[in-house]
Amino acid sequence: MGAIVGGIILFVLGAISRFALEFDLPGVDSAMLGTILMAAGAVLFLVGLLLALRSRRTVVDTQRAPGRTVSERRDPPAGT
Repeated sequence: MGAIVGGIILFVLGAISRFALEFDLPGVDSAMLGTILMAAGAVLFLVGLLLALRSRRTVVDTQRAPGRTVSERRDPPAGT
């Protein structure tokens, strides 16, 4: 979840730097810095999203007995 939030923060800071701020530092273009931060934020957001979706796999075991059903949800064993 931290990568998703970090990506959003980087993207927002990059958008602010690109579109709302105008600063003069020797050797630094504010528009290019904003574009780089937005691209890095987008990549970080997508990586975090892929990792979060990948880790949501679960294994469901269902056992039925007369009069009741028991379902167990758990994470798969490591390495599968």
